[in-house]
Amino acid sequence: MKDRYTTLIIDDERLAREEVRRALEGYPEFEIVGEANNAEAAISLIEKEHPDIIFLDIHMPGKSGFDLLEELGTVPEVVFTTAYDQYAVQAFEVNALDYLVKPLRDERFVKTIEKVKVELQKKEEAQKAPLASHQKIFIKDGEKVYFITLAEIRLVESMDNYVRLYFGNQKAMVKRSLNQLEEKLDPNTFFRANRSQIINTEYIKEIQPYFNNKLRIVMTTGETVDLSTRQSVAFKNRNSL
Repeated sequence: MKDRYTTLIIDDERLAREEVRRALEGYPEFEIVGEANNAEAAISLIEKEHPDIIFLDIHMPGKSGFDLLEELGTVPEVVFTTAYDQYAVQAFEVNALDYLVKPLRDERFVKTIEKVKVELQKKEEAQKAPLASHQKIFIKDGEKVYFITLAEIRLVESMDNYVRLYFGNQKAMVKRSLNQLEEKLDPNTFFRANRSQIINTEYIKEIQPYFNNKLRIVMTTGETVDLSTRQSVAFKNRNSL
């Protein structure tokens, strides 16, 4: 279990943000890493901090809380905080953990925190296990959206703070580090080729000797990937009788 859950408070009213902040004072495991007073600022902050949970107002100038969620590639856990009670059904349709009506009531907030802790712990446990290759994943790259199985991904490349996924005739950028993604991939199918690439071994067409006892992988799609010295040894050991 994590010692701290990073938390953002998003509300256009300063007093409302302070109300959530005060309510969280009794729960030091929820570390407030930022606040935002509109959807645009919140999106930038979420992409920077990757919070575990956000406390999100629905009615804000410009874009609503629902609009904000639609623009996110990866959505953190959400607790809606609003002065209106007519959006509860819509809130749970977007998988919000809870829906709090302002002003916040202490006894209701306690129940929310209990629920949030349980769900975050479940999510934490699920994230420790690698995803199955047949599992479907959702990828949002700008305005494009893909829903594919992990097995369709043949190559992953590091691009600064992003990774580029290759599948079919498509490429997509995801804001993750290569190390983060490697932890989620099935090691029986995916192999770390070098510092910047991961390959799907099901797409290997040919293995060629390369200089200094390294290996060069030729994929079924024609792409070539050079294994580092260390990973060449690891690949030989992994696939030897």
